[in-house]
Amino acid sequence: MSVPQVSPLQDILVPISVGELMDKLTILEIKSERINNPSQLKNIVHELEALRAVPLGDIDCTMLDKLKAELKRVNARLWDVEDAIRDCDARGDFGGSFIELARAVYRLNDERARLKKAINLASGSRLFEEKSYKSFQRENCEP
Repeated sequence: MSVPQVSPLQDILVPISVGELMDKLTILEIKSERINNPSQLKNIVHELEALRAVPLGDIDCTMLDKLKAELKRVNARLWDVEDAIRDCDARGDFGGSFIELARAVYRLNDERARLKKAINLASGSRLFEEKSYKSFQRENCEP
């Protein structure tokens, strides 16, 4: 099956929060460090360079750099946990390790959301992503 040729699409410019931009940057940085496929790496680096060129105005970069580093650490941990979950799945291992890894995903995502919000507050972002999840206390496990 052949893929039809289309004209290149112009960049789509969409307003996002500073936290969302930092999240995307850290994920691309992690991908650029961990993915070795040359064609994938070319696309990753291209997108990373385009996003790094976005002007941030008068934002306090010292605080932002600290929060971004924390966000990158959380996103790297999420990457590792997701890889470990896939390894368990491939082995058919859905026991205690799988359950703990699955629980780690939502805990790390909660931390990720907290950091993105902190970045938005520290930067004076006009846009904020809001999350709403049930608490993960054991009493909420009842149907």
